Amino acid sequence: MSVWSRFSRFVKSIFGGAISSLENPKLILEQNIRELNDQVPKMNENIATVKANVMLLQKEVKKYEKELSEVTSHIKAGIQAGRDDIAEKYAMRLEAVRENMARAQEQLGFASSAYEKAIQVKKAFMREKERKIAEAKDALRAHERAQWQSKVADTLESFEITGIDQTHDEMLSRLQEETARNEARMEMALDSVDSDSLRIEEDAQKIRAAELVKQFKLEMNMGAPEEEAASEAPEKMEIPDEEETSSGKTIGKQRSQNG
Repeated sequence: MSVWSRFSRFVKSIFGGAISSLENPKLILEQNIRELNDQVPKMNENIATVKANVMLLQKEVKKYEKELSEVTSHIKAGIQAGRDDIAEKYAMRLEAVRENMARAQEQLGFASSAYEKAIQVKKAFMREKERKIAEAKDALRAHERAQWQSKVADTLESFEITGIDQTHDEMLSRLQEETARNEARMEMALDSVDSDSLRIEEDAQKIRAAELVKQFKLEMNMGAPEEEAASEAPEKMEIPDEEETSSGKTIGKQRSQNG
């Protein structure tokens, strides 16, 4: 092995690892996608140039075909008019037109073949581009999922490393104990209150309120007059009629005599 080869291997061993460590696969794949998409307009431009050449050659061939027809008609007209000199002149022109048309047709054939090949290359490129872009996008999505999973794993590991689980359980226990103490204090406070006295006081307040409302109604003449009259007027004793008294006495005498 030569000294230069050994030196090249040494340089690659040093800088190759450094370059690999600096490369970001995510950024490189995104750049590859952009470059693939950027190549499409350039390819379309090249295909358009080839297509334009085909169209120009087609027009040139048509022009030569028209010129060939005109020159042929002039030769026939000169022969019919007995002007061989004119016919010979157009005959020489006919040879030149035929050569030009043959050359244009040959160029048109090459240009048409190049255009068809360009179209096929574009189709193959588009298929390959879509495949590579799909692979790159899948890899990028998988990379994003892996990053998210890595963050979740780091969070779960940090729970165990920093003792968050133990602190969490301890704080829950302390809160539950404090809640139980407060509930016990509330029950003891309620037990120490004389609930019967409170209910009696509430009933007395209700009676007092009813009396006040009744007094207001009386002052506003809203009380029932019939009830007031019945309560204020003395009860009248029923006095029997004289006829009923005399008849009762007569009936009593008759009963005593018969007896």
